Amino acid sequence: MENLGGAGDATVEELLFAPSYQLAALIRQRRLSAVELLELYLAQIARHNAVLNAIVILDEEGACGRAHRADTALARGQCWGPLHGVPFTLKDHQDTAGMRSTMGGYPPFVDRVPKEDSTVARRLKASGAILLGKTNAVFFPFGCFGLSRNPWDLACSPGVSSSGAAAALAAGLTPLDIGTDTSGSILGPAHYCGIFGMRPTEHRVSLAGLTSPWPVQPFRILTVFGPMARSVTDLELALKLIAGPDGRDCDVPPVPWREVGPPALSELRIAWTSTLPGTQIRGEIRQAIETLVDELERSGAKIRCCRPAVDFIRQAEINRCLFVCVMLNFLFQPVSHGVTGKDLPSLNDYLQLLNKRSRFIAAWEVFFSDWDVFLCPVYGVTAQPYADEAPWFDSKVTNQEDFSLPLRLAAATGHPAVVIPLAQDAKGLPIGVQLIGPRWCDERLLAIAGQISEITGGFRRPPGFLSI
Repeated sequence: MENLGGAGDATVEELLFAPSYQLAALIRQRRLSAVELLELYLAQIARHNAVLNAIVILDEEGACGRAHRADTALARGQCWGPLHGVPFTLKDHQDTAGMRSTMGGYPPFVDRVPKEDSTVARRLKASGAILLGKTNAVFFPFGCFGLSRNPWDLACSPGVSSSGAAAALAAGLTPLDIGTDTSGSILGPAHYCGIFGMRPTEHRVSLAGLTSPWPVQPFRILTVFGPMARSVTDLELALKLIAGPDGRDCDVPPVPWREVGPPALSELRIAWTSTLPGTQIRGEIRQAIETLVDELERSGAKIRCCRPAVDFIRQAEINRCLFVCVMLNFLFQPVSHGVTGKDLPSLNDYLQLLNKRSRFIAAWEVFFSDWDVFLCPVYGVTAQPYADEAPWFDSKVTNQEDFSLPLRLAAATGHPAVVIPLAQDAKGLPIGVQLIGPRWCDERLLAIAGQISEITGGFRRPPGFLSI
């Protein structure tokens, strides 16, 4: 589907599942109108969202009005930006002016309507994109919106907690979403639903407008905004639009965007593993990764099975403890106590964790002086039935039945990570692969992911959601 041609040559299915950059090109070329495209997505939502529960706040009236204005502007020769007329959604953890922003259905926020956009929302709107609505964010059981379903198997979870975003993208309800990731909340759903997702370098994207019930923002570390899409090109386009300082989040440095061309596979140095200490990786996932490694080696890449010189179990435990300090401490203290089984962490505990985290960051950076990317599993299993799905923080990561340790590798150190679709298991459920790169080298990591996705074959559509 790399060449859609004119919109008249494309089927409804091709348009619904096309990447954003191609849809934007069709609109700019006047082969497709913003109104026509929006109507296709609204019809797909009307047919499938009731069972998926992926989009929980829909602004049909506002989106239609902006689509009409987008077409009028283009007819006058005015292009608003690189995503002119393309719909998008946002995980419901981001403030949107005039639209409900509920922090995933948090009961006290169920009717909350902010007056100001998050920086991410504002920048995407400035690029010409049309905000369609908000996607479900399933984490704790207190949300008002209920569970989202995985388009590949409705009995299965789409992952936690950018669940609605991943399900909506896989089912053709939206072409682009921005999720949040604190401990794998973008990467896990991307793996479960067979889409592309990126956790950028920590502080690469402003967190201004991250929905929070507190006057003090606790999410100063671990949490990031990141793009979720159906192609690496869309990840790159979206990150380029939303990254950089904004004058609102003082933690975002003025790191310029660097244009990076596609690297030759023969020039790449790829470290990899299909297993990790402290976690179980199912055989089908290990085999899919090893098959990819063989193909990369045949393509001329320098390949070696090796890992950073770190204790992965201790690193994951630090991530878990920081999560408790940063998030649960502020959220609901009884929940925090129930998770940890002990008193709340002190300031001294927090500072010691930050010092330990810094040592792990340094060890990974030493590793990346020899390697361009670390290729590894995303999760130990494919999408699980809800009855079998348990939050990763309810047991120690030393438990051998813990499958989620790979999710937290990048979050624990703030490194960028990309998940791309890789294969399917015997049940037809998606398998993703994770690529982790050096901090502040997001552009290079995306370029590498793009080359590898040429081998893996890109996005695959789930059966049952192919047409309206």
